[in-house]
Amino acid sequence: MTLHSDSTDLTGKLLIAMPGMGDPRFDKSVIFMCAHSPEGSMGLIVNKPAGGVSLDELLTQLSIPTGEGSKGAAVHFGGPVEHGRGFVLHSRDYAGEGATMEVNDSFGMTATLDILQDIASGQGPENAILALGYAGWAPGQLEGELQRNGWLTCDATPDLVFGRDDGAKWSAALKSMGVDPLLLSAEGGRA
Repeated sequence: MTLHSDSTDLTGKLLIAMPGMGDPRFDKSVIFMCAHSPEGSMGLIVNKPAGGVSLDELLTQLSIPTGEGSKGAAVHFGGPVEHGRGFVLHSRDYAGEGATMEVNDSFGMTATLDILQDIASGQGPENAILALGYAGWAPGQLEGELQRNGWLTCDATPDLVFGRDDGAKWSAALKSMGVDPLLLSAEGGRA
């Protein structure tokens, strides 16, 4: 398990929601951290599909022609902040002109329409998750949640983020740290 100090940069890491964290919106969530600094934090939930919304439907609403690249692609609930705004977390084989935030060597995030056009036409990144909304924290807020054992952190790998069924990502992230999800309890121990 990762211990945190105020200087730990979680950019490019995964947050794994602990049982009993108290916020049902984040129950069994896995959040990819796009940015973490003293000014605040921003991440995208990568394991919760947005019910009833497909990429093709979203593209049609945005007047973007659908293509082979958009067939069957899922749209995710990225978090409770600005849920009408879209963000694409993707592999680094794609970069929008001046619009892609390079998170690390494996991940980028783009929030402009050109990536949706490129995905629809088959010219987008090899791996991508489209998320509506994001998870955001004010300065110091996430650190407080970490100190109260609301989250565990682990390294983000393309396999954990893109290569798993959404329903398996939470337990896979825990197992990547050597934690058995069946042994986690919502109740904290007292010595």
